[in-house]
Amino acid sequence: MEARKLWRSKIGWQLSHGELTTVLNDVRTAAEMGDWGARALMVRFYLRGLGVLDSNRVLAPAPEKAISILQSAATLGQPWAIYDLGIAHQYGYGGVHQSDILAWAHFLKAAELGSPEAQMVLASAYGEAREFVKEEKMLECAYRQRHGDAAYALATYQRAVAGDYLKAIQLFQAGTEYGHRDSATALAILYADGYWSYMGEKYRPAFEQLGIKADAERSCRYEEIAAALEINPDLKLTRLNEVLPLPPAKLPPWNGVADALEPEREGPPTY
Repeated sequence: MEARKLWRSKIGWQLSHGELTTVLNDVRTAAEMGDWGARALMVRFYLRGLGVLDSNRVLAPAPEKAISILQSAATLGQPWAIYDLGIAHQYGYGGVHQSDILAWAHFLKAAELGSPEAQMVLASAYGEAREFVKEEKMLECAYRQRHGDAAYALATYQRAVAGDYLKAIQLFQAGTEYGHRDSATALAILYADGYWSYMGEKYRPAFEQLGIKADAERSCRYEEIAAALEINPDLKLTRLNEVLPLPPAKLPPWNGVADALEPEREGPPTY
């Protein structure tokens, strides 16, 4: 967990070679000791490498090693691994056979087992097929698992199609709580002017009726959150509604994004 925290403490090019060496060594050690969170992170490192610059690169991509970890996890029925194997089959990397049929078989299985990422893939496919009821069902499944992309997709639908701006705001708030940067940005833009100005001036009265008005302090707090999530998309802001509640609640004091974060837990991590 300390290695993950260090890795997410800066933008990739800002991390030194020494820092990334520490990250790699600690995550690899945890993975070898049987920690599945560390193994999942090693999959990411093997697929993308670790270190975005020549000066800080400590691991070159090795997709075959990533596939080996995924196959072990999938054998044990871990949804995230089954989903990732679906992606591997979709693009045919890491030595696996490229096959859309195998890819979708993995996506379906992962979605059934509760992978929100797989449920989002299915939602997109249902949307393209204009099977909107099934699309919404998949989005709701992912949303109930506190998946930020799902909250954002549902919020966007409410804003652009259904015209339920209050529901959209509530869903963007949920997306922000779940660590979704674009959701925080949407609310920063909203409170900068009191409505989503790119929609046009004629929509302003609808937001005034909801009691929404320009609020520079709210907008600034959401901007801070969005900036933090750009560096560390793993952040979960479980205390968001305590420190940045939706109107008409008044804003409490603010000491920065850390006020909204889930407190550090003692004991071994859970995934």
